[in-house]
Amino acid sequence: MKIGIEGQRLFRRKKAGMDIVALELIHNLQALDRENEYVVFVKPDEDRDCLRESHNFKIVEVPGGNYMTWEQRSLPQAVKAEGVDLLHCTSNTAPFFCPVPLVLTLHDIIFLENLGIKGKGTMYQRMGKIYRKYLVPQIVHKCKRIITVSRQEKDRILNRFRLPKERVHAIYNGVGPEYHPITDEDFLTEVKMAYGLPERFVLFLGNQDPKKNMEGALEAFGQYADTDDKACLVVTAIDRPVIDAILEKLGRQRLISKIILPGFAPKAYLPALYSLATVYMYPSLREGFGLPILEAFACGTPVITADTSSMPEVAGDAALLVDPTKPEAIAQAIQQYMMDEALRQEKISMGYERVKDFSWRKMAEEVRTLYHEVLANSELRMV
Repeated sequence: MKIGIEGQRLFRRKKAGMDIVALELIHNLQALDRENEYVVFVKPDEDRDCLRESHNFKIVEVPGGNYMTWEQRSLPQAVKAEGVDLLHCTSNTAPFFCPVPLVLTLHDIIFLENLGIKGKGTMYQRMGKIYRKYLVPQIVHKCKRIITVSRQEKDRILNRFRLPKERVHAIYNGVGPEYHPITDEDFLTEVKMAYGLPERFVLFLGNQDPKKNMEGALEAFGQYADTDDKACLVVTAIDRPVIDAILEKLGRQRLISKIILPGFAPKAYLPALYSLATVYMYPSLREGFGLPILEAFACGTPVITADTSSMPEVAGDAALLVDPTKPEAIAQAIQQYMMDEALRQEKISMGYERVKDFSWRKMAEEVRTLYHEVLANSELRMV
């Protein structure tokens, strides 16, 4: 087989969760599949070192326009020119007119749901939502297989689009070996000094997507900070004006003195940030999976996450589950961890055990099986 994999944004430096999943898929396919040929289609950008060619993996850089024009015009042309037998699109969308059988990873269908979420997100996020909302309901019926990342999301997709059950597959994400407890004191000191970190803090990986519930997280931390003069929150990847605007809306402008904003943390620093954190807070309103939950577990960090959508499926009993719409519940969970060291250690141990159930290698093996199913069935080969 000659398999094409779409990885439009893989070479950008600031990678989103979907980019990380696609990279892990490719890296693990490179390790386990020496027989099939692969062509990875990417848009030129800065971070070429994240992916290298091997004897049966070719990288094709495809220039051309914005996200939509690249996917709808440049990608199909490149697919046809390379003569692949199948195309796997990895990030929710795909070409409407694809010259070969199509496999789509549909991480979630949150963009089609009316969640009543306040906030608009960035312009890029809003435009992406409009694009997906128009395209995906048409594309899913053209796909030979659809991969999603949890059983909960699989059920939502099946119910929404009335697809045959055999066409949609739930394949879990994994967590890489780079996520583990960091014990190198020199490196930990380097990260502490780089960001001015105290001994105890709450960690929140910032994201302006409204579903990430940053406003609720800040209000929850504010309620906790009302009871603890030494409270500290670290929010990555968010600029000061964004935080100031939310705090003004909440009437908590003074809370900024308890918040550290390190900016976009390099990937190499993330395991150390998890390891140093007293608590990791992930109170999303809706997720298809929730990869940072596993990353925190693997680093020995106790987790607070939501009791909604896929997060209980991923976290199991290893995290404190809360109603993400109730900041007081999140604040109470923070206080539980801060006041009860036995609880922290219990959840840390449970997290180590829970993360063993998730493997990038297993994910890649299951995806490769789907490729074979699509191309082995002569009926499915017909576009």
